[in-house]
Amino acid sequence: MKTFPPLEKLISCLGKFPGIGRRSAERIAVKLVIKRESLLSELINALQRVGETISCCSKCGALTTVDKDPCLLCTDSSRKRTVLCVVENPSDISLIEHSGGYHGLYHALMGKISPMNNEGVNDLRMKALMQRLRDEHIEEIILALNTDVESEATASFIRDMLSDTHIKISRLATGLPAGSSIAYSDAITLDRAIKGRQCF
Repeated sequence: MKTFPPLEKLISCLGKFPGIGRRSAERIAVKLVIKRESLLSELINALQRVGETISCCSKCGALTTVDKDPCLLCTDSSRKRTVLCVVENPSDISLIEHSGGYHGLYHALMGKISPMNNEGVNDLRMKALMQRLRDEHIEEIILALNTDVESEATASFIRDMLSDTHIKISRLATGLPAGSSIAYSDAITLDRAIKGRQCF
């Protein structure tokens, strides 16, 4: 497909989003050009509004409004301040909050160690994590990371980084999801489900 420099730049930007490859980025870009009076204008306004009003908390990384930094989660005095849940992205914080089962503090790394995506330790909020551990009275860190290879490497790095501290490190339980069948589970999931079994 023949493109023009501004369109190529848009395609390149769209392609940086998770789950959007080159072909999908092209389709989105062309759709925006076709619907310039409605969809394009609406998107420009929405992006501008988000840029003006929404940011990430400077302390935990959760999404917040620019006038509430630190965010409401960080300033809520009723939360357990000795437990820190480490997640990969701000969206993970929202998911855990909606579960209603956790009432401690959070720290979003803003990614994971991923050599394939040129993301290393220095690209994550590791220094900010260590600073919080020095400044706050954290007794336990819950690693609420994904279970892919890169997330496992990130979890191992954090564990090694904290090996000389007295901070307890725990991981989210992994195993069979509710409503699933053993027949559709892989060997690693079954192994973790058996090792993480609970009394009934």
